[in-house]
Amino acid sequence: MALAQTSTVAVPGEVRTYVLEQKTPSVTFEGDIAAGTALPDTVEIHTIPDQAEYSYVILNNKRVLVNPKTRAVIEAIE
Repeated sequence: MALAQTSTVAVPGEVRTYVLEQKTPSVTFEGDIAAGTALPDTVEIHTIPDQAEYSYVILNNKRVLVNPKTRAVIEAIE
């Protein structure tokens, strides 16, 4: 089943809260941190418990939600 890509994604509040609470070290990232940007394999993304469709990474001290299947940025939440 294919899902249409939209510019706004309704991210569950618990996902946002979880990511904001994490103390994961920031990774330096050269490039634009924008929705749809695919992250290279050198960037380690972190899973979110019970949320298979979301992962996160902290890039340049910004918390960023990532699609774990495509490694594409969903949104920067901080």
